[in-house]
Amino acid sequence: MPTRLRTVVFTDLANYTASVGRSDRSTLRQLITEHEQQVTPALERHGGTVVKNLGDSFMALFESATDAVRAGLELISLRMAGGLNLRVAMATGDVEVMDGDAFGEAVNLASRILGRTPEGEVWFSHATCLCMNQAEIPWEPVGRMGGFKGIPGEVELFRAVPMDRVILPDPIKEALLSRRLVRMARGQPFPALPDGAVILLEGFKPGSTELEAVVDRLPALSPSSVWMLAYNIPPVDRYGWLAAGHGLVVGNSLALGRALSSAVPSRQSTSDTMIIDLNGISVMDLVVAGLALPLVPMSEVVSAYTYDQLADGRWVNRSEQAVARVEVTSAGVSLEALKPGLLYRGRQLPTGESVALESGDVIIGPSGPVHFMNVENEFYQGLLLSDSNLRVGVGPGHRTEIGREPGLPGLALLDRRGQENIRWCAGPRAARARAGGFTLDRALAGRRQCVVEHSEGGLSLISVHDRCRTWLVEDGQLVNVPDRRSVDEGALIVAGTTVVALRAPEG
Repeated sequence: MPTRLRTVVFTDLANYTASVGRSDRSTLRQLITEHEQQVTPALERHGGTVVKNLGDSFMALFESATDAVRAGLELISLRMAGGLNLRVAMATGDVEVMDGDAFGEAVNLASRILGRTPEGEVWFSHATCLCMNQAEIPWEPVGRMGGFKGIPGEVELFRAVPMDRVILPDPIKEALLSRRLVRMARGQPFPALPDGAVILLEGFKPGSTELEAVVDRLPALSPSSVWMLAYNIPPVDRYGWLAAGHGLVVGNSLALGRALSSAVPSRQSTSDTMIIDLNGISVMDLVVAGLALPLVPMSEVVSAYTYDQLADGRWVNRSEQAVARVEVTSAGVSLEALKPGLLYRGRQLPTGESVALESGDVIIGPSGPVHFMNVENEFYQGLLLSDSNLRVGVGPGHRTEIGREPGLPGLALLDRRGQENIRWCAGPRAARARAGGFTLDRALAGRRQCVVEHSEGGLSLISVHDRCRTWLVEDGQLVNVPDRRSVDEGALIVAGTTVVALRAPEG
């Protein structure tokens, strides 16, 4: 039987399993009946053919990707008994229908996407986005995700935006909380702008000369500080606006107002703060301040590697929730946007776009700015600098250790387990390292690597490991510390893949 291009739609009731445990049989029968009575007609109204009904979930096929997404938007507006909501996921590709079932990569992908889709949302694949009428569907990128069972590589995902909802991008949230967000409605006079203003234009027709004239009248601002609120956007206007470096909020003014009023008024801590002061006094704090990037190829073992950044600023080997990925190869350091909202050189980085980093570049993400410093020597390529909340105090007359397993008081270096971020060299040496559990963090950092000591003469950095080197950043270069060096506030220490900064004590 020949395959045909179809959009595969999966739906299910969010939190259904938990509801089963709290309901009697009569309630469950009522829920399943209501679910079927509402979902089946909605699918069929938009041209869908139901292939499977498993009680709490459906699989349907659509000839039109646009109709499939429109059906998804209708489905998430439904309200089920017990307060349960639907979630909908879809993918487009070749599908073979046989014996009342459907098969193909699009079927597998749609099923996997459903597992990541939050309740009350419609997510879809890149192929669906390309096939649908983008001027008819309000949509926005979700980001790139990997780790789907049976699906190699990473998948770029998108979501349809219902009329009653706006999902605030991180830069808009940050501007709101810092009182820098300025809403400018069509037809209203220009308001006074605070320092670092982020402008959100509302009520303008995308691509119109009126919109262009307003943007031209704005004071000198970074393009990334200018955003537009719009719902249905023709592709040529969407991509033209984003290519100019501006930001886009998908929705209408009413939904935007609700989203802004319900935005969390305080930022959550990016990580655990650890202060250890034996005497209750700290003369200096050691702060985890970034990621050090070893040079490749490395000892016939590592030919290239990546690290993923989470929204809270932490760097991990690999994560489905990452907002950015840095890659180090023999050609240099590049950064790829995995989710919307990253700013680079005054413009928004589209999801999936990679840029080659140069010394002095700044990338602004959900956790704030990250500065790239090129410190290339025979061991390292560069540093990605951004202070975290992980810090340890150096008490008067005391020694504070730095290492993977330091004694107390001590600052523990990150020990990221797993090898999924490493691209291996060919040959027996790399094979032995891989089998032996080699990671960059464990290879370059010791359990007890160095010490920051306070004495009457001031602060000193002392190397205590016989093989793992400790470095200081001086005049943009890495200087090896074989034994003891004096250090002052602002100094940057490199131990393994971690940058540690000396900062004035908090409070």
